[in-house]
Amino acid sequence: MIDRDAAWCLLTEFTQSESLRKHALAVEACMRAYARKFAAQQPDRFKTNLRDSDLFQRPDSEDENLWGIVGLIHDFDYEKYPSLEDHPYKGNEILKQRGYSEQIRRAVMSHAEYTGVPRDSRLEKALFACDELAGFITAIALVKPGKSLAEVDARSVRKKMKDKAFARSVNRDDIINGAADLGVDLDAHIAFCIEALKPIAEKLGLDGSAARTSAS
Repeated sequence: MIDRDAAWCLLTEFTQSESLRKHALAVEACMRAYARKFAAQQPDRFKTNLRDSDLFQRPDSEDENLWGIVGLIHDFDYEKYPSLEDHPYKGNEILKQRGYSEQIRRAVMSHAEYTGVPRDSRLEKALFACDELAGFITAIALVKPGKSLAEVDARSVRKKMKDKAFARSVNRDDIINGAADLGVDLDAHIAFCIEALKPIAEKLGLDGSAARTSAS
């Protein structure tokens, strides 16, 4: 297993944008939280084969690290290769060269609808479900008076989803379909991801400190 430090170095090597780095951290946090949740639900089931390994979670740090790394690097090539022809294909080639497993590379490929890679495993479905939503939650927090995740809840997210002028680049259908495919209630999914982001609010600039600084 490639460790988290190596994955972070890969991300920062290819991604200079602070906002993209923060997005990677946000998706990582959501993925780690779901890994812990699913592991706790199936504590006595063990890993089987490559494709379905994440469906048989053990409550240990190895599984959480796998899911976290997938979330952290899923868009690592986007800044350098943003076109549909290149992302995430270029990233997949780089990951293979760097020794990342087929499981990780397949999950990264599957998060983009146009690659044709189906999302068969829970790991892949969780990545798709968390990706757009993490970005949307972040966008909402940034327009709150205190620029804090503490001001965001599932109700406010659902309300903003209806506002087509807000965060237009976020595909609402991906958020809805992602939760459904993962087998979780949409409101519960939104609330879960908000809570998953709160422990890293300071790293995301969503702990209210930005608003306090601008006000002083």
